[in-house]
Amino acid sequence: MQVNGVINVYKEQGFTSHDVIAVLRGVLQVKKIGHTGTLDPDATGVLPVCVGKATKVADLIMGSDKEYVASLAFGSETDTQDASGKVLRRFDYQYQAEAVQAAVASFVGTYEQMPPMYSALKVGGMKLYELAREGLEVERKTRPVRIERIDLMHQDETGLTMRVRCSKGTYIRTLCEDIGRKLGYGAHMTSLERTASGPYRVENSLPIDTIRQLVQTGSLAECVTDLNSLFADLPYKQVIAAEDGMLRNGNYLTYPMRDVPGQVGQLYRMITSDGALAGLYRITEVVGEKNRLRAYKMFV
Repeated sequence: MQVNGVINVYKEQGFTSHDVIAVLRGVLQVKKIGHTGTLDPDATGVLPVCVGKATKVADLIMGSDKEYVASLAFGSETDTQDASGKVLRRFDYQYQAEAVQAAVASFVGTYEQMPPMYSALKVGGMKLYELAREGLEVERKTRPVRIERIDLMHQDETGLTMRVRCSKGTYIRTLCEDIGRKLGYGAHMTSLERTASGPYRVENSLPIDTIRQLVQTGSLAECVTDLNSLFADLPYKQVIAAEDGMLRNGNYLTYPMRDVPGQVGQLYRMITSDGALAGLYRITEVVGEKNRLRAYKMFV
Protein backbone atom coordinates (compact mmCIF):
# COMPACT_ATOMS: atom_id res chain seq x y z
CA MET A 1 0.00 0.00 0.00
CA GLN A 2 1.42 3.37 -1.02
CA VAL A 3 0.29 6.19 1.24
CA ASN A 4 1.45 9.79 0.89
CA GLY A 5 -0.50 12.12 3.11
CA VAL A 6 -1.74 12.85 6.60
CA ILE A 7 -4.00 10.63 8.71
CA ASN A 8 -5.92 12.27 11.56
CA VAL A 9 -5.39 9.66 14.30
CA TYR A 10 -7.25 9.60 17.62
CA LYS A 11 -4.67 8.65 20.23
CA GLU A 12 -6.27 6.61 22.97
CA GLN A 13 -5.27 6.55 26.62
CA GLY A 14 -2.35 4.30 27.51
CA PHE A 15 -0.56 4.70 24.17
CA THR A 16 2.50 6.86 23.75
CA SER A 17 2.80 8.83 20.52
CA HIS A 18 5.70 6.51 19.65
CA ASP A 19 3.42 3.48 20.22
CA VAL A 20 0.95 4.87 17.68
CA ILE A 21 3.69 5.23 15.06
CA ALA A 22 5.04 1.74 15.74
CA VAL A 23 1.59 0.16 15.34
CA LEU A 24 0.71 2.13 12.21
CA ARG A 25 4.06 1.33 10.60
CA GLY A 26 3.03 -2.32 10.73
CA VAL A 27 -0.60 -1.75 9.77
CA LEU A 28 0.28 0.41 6.76
CA GLN A 29 3.47 -1.49 5.87
CA VAL A 30 5.45 1.73 5.45
CA LYS A 31 8.86 2.96 6.60
CA LYS A 32 8.43 6.72 6.37
CA ILE A 33 5.97 7.75 9.05
CA GLY A 34 5.97 10.24 11.91
CA HIS A 35 3.66 12.13 14.27
CA THR A 36 3.33 15.89 14.55
CA GLY A 37 3.35 16.57 18.27
CA THR A 38 3.77 14.37 21.34
CA LEU A 39 0.84 13.56 23.60
CA ASP A 40 1.43 12.11 27.07
CA PRO A 41 0.37 8.45 27.54
CA ASP A 42 -2.60 9.47 29.73
CA ALA A 43 -3.74 12.14 27.24
CA THR A 44 -6.08 11.42 24.34
CA GLY A 45 -7.10 13.11 21.13
CA VAL A 46 -5.88 14.40 17.81
CA LEU A 47 -2.48 13.17 16.61
CA PRO A 48 -1.91 13.96 12.91
CA VAL A 49 0.39 11.31 11.43
CA CYS A 50 2.41 12.02 8.29
CA VAL A 51 3.04 9.08 5.96
CA GLY A 52 5.40 8.77 3.00
CA LYS A 53 6.27 12.04 1.29
CA ALA A 54 4.12 13.91 3.80
CA THR A 55 6.81 13.36 6.46
CA LYS A 56 8.62 16.27 4.78
CA VAL A 57 5.93 18.69 5.98
CA ALA A 58 5.52 17.40 9.55
CA ASP A 59 7.21 20.54 10.88
CA LEU A 60 4.60 22.76 9.21
CA ILE A 61 1.79 20.90 10.98
CA MET A 62 3.68 20.86 14.30
CA GLY A 63 3.92 24.64 14.13
CA SER A 64 0.16 25.13 13.98
CA ASP A 65 -2.06 26.18 16.90
CA LYS A 66 -3.58 23.52 19.14
CA GLU A 67 -6.84 23.17 21.07
CA TYR A 68 -7.35 21.13 24.23
CA VAL A 69 -10.03 20.26 26.75
CA ALA A 70 -8.41 19.89 30.15
CA SER A 71 -9.61 19.31 33.69
CA LEU A 72 -7.73 20.21 36.85
CA ALA A 73 -8.23 19.55 40.54
CA PHE A 74 -7.64 22.17 43.22
CA GLY A 75 -5.81 21.53 46.46
CA SER A 76 -2.55 19.78 45.56
CA GLU A 77 0.49 19.85 43.30
CA THR A 78 2.30 16.76 41.99
CA ASP A 79 5.81 16.17 40.66
CA THR A 80 4.44 15.51 37.15
CA GLN A 81 1.83 18.30 37.32
CA ASP A 82 -0.87 15.70 36.61
CA ALA A 83 -2.76 12.93 38.38
CA SER A 84 -0.12 10.28 37.60
CA GLY A 85 2.47 11.92 39.83
CA LYS A 86 3.37 11.94 43.51
CA VAL A 87 1.73 14.64 45.61
CA LEU A 88 4.36 17.20 46.64
CA ARG A 89 2.21 19.61 48.64
CA ARG A 90 -1.38 20.13 49.69
CA PHE A 91 -3.22 23.43 50.12
CA ASP A 92 -6.06 24.74 52.24
CA TYR A 93 -8.20 27.21 50.32
CA GLN A 94 -11.57 28.90 50.24
CA TYR A 95 -13.21 28.57 46.85
CA GLN A 96 -14.41 31.77 45.17
CA ALA A 97 -15.96 31.45 41.72
CA GLU A 98 -15.12 35.01 40.65
CA ALA A 99 -11.47 34.59 41.69
CA VAL A 100 -11.20 31.41 39.62
CA GLN A 101 -12.64 33.12 36.55
CA ALA A 102 -10.28 36.07 36.94
CA ALA A 103 -7.23 33.83 37.40
CA VAL A 104 -8.05 31.78 34.31
CA ALA A 105 -8.66 34.89 32.20
CA SER A 106 -5.31 36.37 33.26
CA PHE A 107 -3.43 33.74 31.24
CA VAL A 108 -4.98 34.72 27.90
CA GLY A 109 -2.28 36.35 25.79
CA THR A 110 1.46 35.70 25.84
CA TYR A 111 3.06 34.57 29.07
CA GLU A 112 6.41 33.12 30.13
CA GLN A 113 5.99 29.42 30.86
CA MET A 114 8.54 27.18 32.58
CA PRO A 115 8.83 23.81 30.76
CA PRO A 116 8.15 20.95 33.18
CA MET A 117 10.80 18.41 34.16
CA TYR A 118 8.50 15.65 32.94
CA SER A 119 8.73 16.65 29.27
CA ALA A 120 10.57 15.54 26.14
CA LEU A 121 12.71 18.69 25.92
CA LYS A 122 16.42 17.92 25.87
CA VAL A 123 19.14 19.36 28.10
CA GLY A 124 22.70 18.20 27.51
CA GLY A 125 21.47 15.53 25.10
CA MET A 126 19.05 13.98 27.60
CA LYS A 127 15.31 14.34 27.72
CA LEU A 128 14.08 16.13 30.82
CA TYR A 129 11.77 13.28 31.82
CA GLU A 130 14.76 10.89 31.81
CA LEU A 131 16.53 13.14 34.28
CA ALA A 132 13.35 13.55 36.34
CA ARG A 133 12.98 9.78 36.65
CA GLU A 134 16.48 9.69 38.15
CA GLY A 135 15.36 12.21 40.75
CA LEU A 136 17.27 15.06 39.14
CA GLU A 137 16.07 18.57 38.45
CA VAL A 138 17.98 20.89 36.14
CA GLU A 139 17.75 24.59 35.50
CA ARG A 140 15.39 25.54 32.70
CA LYS A 141 14.58 28.84 31.10
CA THR A 142 11.05 30.12 30.69
CA ARG A 143 9.81 30.59 27.16
CA PRO A 144 6.94 32.59 25.73
CA VAL A 145 3.74 30.76 24.83
CA ARG A 146 0.52 32.25 23.51
CA ILE A 147 -2.91 31.42 24.89
CA GLU A 148 -5.46 32.53 22.28
CA ARG A 149 -8.50 31.88 24.45
CA ILE A 150 -9.73 29.88 27.43
CA ASP A 151 -13.40 28.92 27.75
CA LEU A 152 -14.49 27.71 31.17
CA MET A 153 -16.78 24.74 30.61
CA HIS A 154 -17.35 23.85 34.27
CA GLN A 155 -16.10 24.92 37.67
CA ASP A 156 -16.86 24.16 41.30
CA GLU A 157 -15.02 24.01 44.61
CA THR A 158 -13.08 20.88 43.54
CA GLY A 159 -11.68 22.09 40.23
CA LEU A 160 -12.58 23.09 36.69
CA THR A 161 -12.75 22.01 33.05
CA MET A 162 -11.64 24.36 30.31
CA ARG A 163 -11.15 24.52 26.55
CA VAL A 164 -7.79 26.08 25.63
CA ARG A 165 -6.66 27.37 22.23
CA CYS A 166 -2.90 27.93 22.25
CA SER A 167 0.36 28.06 20.34
CA LYS A 168 2.61 25.08 19.77
CA GLY A 169 4.89 24.23 22.67
CA THR A 170 2.34 25.12 25.36
CA TYR A 171 2.27 22.67 28.26
CA ILE A 172 -1.30 22.39 29.49
CA ARG A 173 -0.13 20.57 32.64
CA THR A 174 1.97 23.58 33.48
CA LEU A 175 -0.88 25.96 32.71
CA CYS A 176 -3.06 24.03 35.17
CA GLU A 177 -0.44 24.30 37.89
CA ASP A 178 0.13 27.98 37.13
CA ILE A 179 -3.60 28.69 37.49
CA GLY A 180 -3.58 26.96 40.87
CA ARG A 181 -0.57 28.98 42.00
CA LYS A 182 -2.17 32.22 40.82
CA LEU A 183 -5.15 31.43 43.03
CA GLY A 184 -3.10 30.09 45.93
CA TYR A 185 -5.21 26.91 45.74
CA GLY A 186 -2.61 24.57 44.25
CA ALA A 187 -3.72 22.46 41.28
CA HIS A 188 -2.79 19.56 39.03
CA MET A 189 -4.22 18.35 35.73
CA THR A 190 -6.57 15.35 35.90
CA SER A 191 -7.43 14.80 32.23
CA LEU A 192 -6.42 16.09 28.80
CA GLU A 193 -7.84 15.67 25.31
CA ARG A 194 -6.39 17.43 22.28
CA THR A 195 -9.41 18.44 20.23
CA ALA A 196 -7.60 20.15 17.35
CA SER A 197 -4.16 20.46 15.78
CA GLY A 198 -4.18 22.99 12.97
CA PRO A 199 -7.03 21.98 10.62
CA TYR A 200 -7.39 18.50 12.13
CA ARG A 201 -10.27 18.14 14.59
CA VAL A 202 -11.28 15.43 17.01
CA GLU A 203 -14.65 14.79 15.36
CA ASN A 204 -12.85 13.61 12.21
CA SER A 205 -10.11 11.60 13.93
CA LEU A 206 -9.75 7.82 13.65
CA PRO A 207 -8.78 5.32 16.38
CA ILE A 208 -6.13 2.78 15.39
CA ASP A 209 -8.66 -0.07 15.21
CA THR A 210 -10.74 1.91 12.70
CA ILE A 211 -7.65 2.57 10.57
CA ARG A 212 -6.84 -1.14 10.66
CA GLN A 213 -10.35 -1.95 9.42
CA LEU A 214 -10.11 0.63 6.63
CA VAL A 215 -6.84 -0.92 5.46
CA GLN A 216 -8.43 -4.37 5.41
CA THR A 217 -11.38 -3.14 3.31
CA GLY A 218 -9.21 -1.03 1.01
CA SER A 219 -10.96 2.18 2.08
CA LEU A 220 -8.15 4.04 3.82
CA ALA A 221 -7.49 6.44 0.90
CA GLU A 222 -10.79 8.20 1.65
CA CYS A 223 -9.42 9.23 5.06
CA VAL A 224 -5.96 10.41 3.99
CA THR A 225 -5.37 14.11 3.33
CA ASP A 226 -3.12 14.16 0.25
CA LEU A 227 -0.42 16.78 -0.12
CA ASN A 228 -2.31 18.91 -2.63
CA SER A 229 -5.38 19.04 -0.39
CA LEU A 230 -3.21 19.72 2.66
CA PHE A 231 -2.00 22.97 1.10
CA ALA A 232 -5.17 23.87 -0.78
CA ASP A 233 -5.20 27.32 0.84
CA LEU A 234 -1.87 28.23 -0.76
CA PRO A 235 -1.72 29.84 -4.22
CA TYR A 236 -0.25 27.69 -6.97
CA LYS A 237 1.78 28.07 -10.14
CA GLN A 238 1.70 25.46 -12.89
CA VAL A 239 4.82 25.47 -15.01
CA ILE A 240 5.08 24.89 -18.75
CA ALA A 241 6.62 21.67 -20.07
CA ALA A 242 9.96 23.40 -20.76
CA GLU A 243 10.26 24.24 -17.04
CA ASP A 244 9.46 20.75 -15.71
CA GLY A 245 13.11 19.75 -15.44
CA MET A 246 14.09 22.87 -13.53
CA LEU A 247 11.15 22.44 -11.17
CA ARG A 248 11.83 18.76 -10.50
CA ASN A 249 15.48 19.57 -9.81
CA GLY A 250 14.51 22.26 -7.31
CA ASN A 251 16.12 25.10 -9.27
CA TYR A 252 15.34 28.77 -8.65
CA LEU A 253 12.36 30.01 -10.69
CA THR A 254 11.58 33.62 -11.59
CA TYR A 255 8.24 34.99 -12.79
CA PRO A 256 6.66 38.39 -13.41
CA MET A 257 4.77 39.61 -10.34
CA ARG A 258 1.50 39.57 -12.30
CA ASP A 259 1.90 35.79 -12.74
CA VAL A 260 3.15 35.03 -9.21
CA PRO A 261 1.93 37.84 -6.93
CA GLY A 262 2.88 38.07 -3.28
CA GLN A 263 5.42 39.34 -0.79
CA VAL A 264 8.76 37.83 0.19
CA GLY A 265 8.02 34.77 2.29
CA GLN A 266 4.84 33.77 0.41
CA LEU A 267 4.60 30.02 -0.21
CA TYR A 268 3.40 28.60 -3.52
CA ARG A 269 2.33 25.14 -4.57
CA MET A 270 4.38 24.35 -7.67
CA ILE A 271 2.59 22.12 -10.16
CA THR A 272 4.24 20.29 -13.06
CA SER A 273 2.90 20.74 -16.59
CA ASP A 274 1.01 17.44 -16.28
CA GLY A 275 -0.72 18.54 -13.03
CA ALA A 276 1.38 16.86 -10.32
CA LEU A 277 2.37 18.66 -7.11
CA ALA A 278 6.17 18.89 -7.27
CA GLY A 279 6.71 20.80 -4.06
CA LEU A 280 6.41 24.07 -2.20
CA TYR A 281 8.39 27.13 -3.25
CA ARG A 282 8.87 30.38 -1.33
CA ILE A 283 9.27 33.89 -2.73
CA THR A 284 12.76 34.88 -1.55
CA GLU A 285 13.46 38.16 -3.35
CA VAL A 286 12.13 40.73 -5.78
CA VAL A 287 14.20 41.33 -8.93
CA GLY A 288 12.86 44.34 -10.78
CA GLU A 289 9.23 43.54 -11.60
CA LYS A 290 9.72 39.84 -10.97
CA ASN A 291 9.50 37.51 -7.98
CA ARG A 292 12.20 34.92 -7.49
CA LEU A 293 11.17 31.62 -5.88
CA ARG A 294 13.30 29.03 -4.13
CA ALA A 295 12.45 25.40 -3.34
CA TYR A 296 11.20 24.97 0.23
CA LYS A 297 9.82 21.41 0.31
CA MET A 298 10.17 19.02 -2.64
CA PHE A 299 7.98 15.95 -3.10
CA VAL A 300 9.47 14.58 -6.35
